[in-house]
Amino acid sequence: MKIIEVISKEHQHEFLMLPVRLYKNEPYWIRPLDKDVEAVFDREKNKTFQHGECVRWILQNDKGETIGRIAAFVNQKTINKGNDQPTGGLGFFECVQDQQAAFILFDTAKKWLQERGIEAMDGPINFGNRDRWWGLLIEGYDREPNYQCNYNFPYYKEFFEAYGFQVYFYQLTFGRPIEGPLDERLYEKASLVEQNPDYAFSYLPKSQWDTLPTKIKDVYNRAWAKRGEIPELTEAQARHLVKQMKPIMDEKLLWFGYYKDEPIAFFLSLPEVNQIFKHVKGKLDVLGKLKFVWHSFRKTNKKAFGLLFGVVPEHQGKGVDGAIIEAFRKMAHAKGFVYEHYEMNWIGDFNPKMIRVVEQINAPVVKRHATYRKLFDESKPFKRMPIVG
Repeated sequence: MKIIEVISKEHQHEFLMLPVRLYKNEPYWIRPLDKDVEAVFDREKNKTFQHGECVRWILQNDKGETIGRIAAFVNQKTINKGNDQPTGGLGFFECVQDQQAAFILFDTAKKWLQERGIEAMDGPINFGNRDRWWGLLIEGYDREPNYQCNYNFPYYKEFFEAYGFQVYFYQLTFGRPIEGPLDERLYEKASLVEQNPDYAFSYLPKSQWDTLPTKIKDVYNRAWAKRGEIPELTEAQARHLVKQMKPIMDEKLLWFGYYKDEPIAFFLSLPEVNQIFKHVKGKLDVLGKLKFVWHSFRKTNKKAFGLLFGVVPEHQGKGVDGAIIEAFRKMAHAKGFVYEHYEMNWIGDFNPKMIRVVEQINAPVVKRHATYRKLFDESKPFKRMPIVG
């Protein structure tokens, strides 16, 4: 077997086409957009290159057939944050059912990371934000993946664990139909908050979308940043996030909570676009764009995806979480709301507070991913991701 660094157009094509061949008979797999995968490795498009580096390889057998792929990453902003040792990552792992091949790929990533002073690797992760390409699917193979979320074969779990990876944290995806009741505790919270006129909850109309980046940044940084390994969101990153979301945003899925007109909570969702992209076969070319427009116009997508949820610390424990969810529920149950199913962005098992909130919307876990960590010095004690909050 031969490991090849992906530099040429030919090998870039092989990197993209390997999963297409592997999953050709898998009914739930949805091919990612080629341009989204390539953007991760493009210095002009992925800002993580400003403080990091990455490389990718394919593995070919003696016949010259591609049988595996992997990428390795070093992000200087996160290698030491919350870690006892400098930690890098690997991702975009795909492989035929051959443990020897898988171990060659893992060894290649490990060696590259060690040459850069790294002492552990997480995987499979992304060279960038955690909301994309993060974690190994270990439960929920009977559901289609959400946009830029990993779907993989069950035997990958055996490869990771046999190599010595241990679970750093589990990622839980909760889902439910739009229709149906909430837990009584949420109604009680909402009722409590409704008695205070200083609180207000509403979706952000399209006419105010220019304020969205600042609102997201302010609430996100107060609610999530500086907790564990979660970095702050800059104004530029927030604007880039909104720019990416804007073509598919639906104002009725963008909810904020306010206290005396100041944003103190958000509940942000998007149409789950993989329900449209599954028709374009990885290509957002002219034909792919026409298909996207047609399905968008016909409103064939009936699934919404929860992107971000958070309440700033000084307003936690006051029922704000219940109030914003109840406000959304009232609108979603009204006539004319097009979405019938809802799944939330994954929540780490290190975040029990958020898990308790989601459990109150009567949404079970429908998918489970695992972020694994491999310590290169196995004599050192392994630690799980610390509990936040």
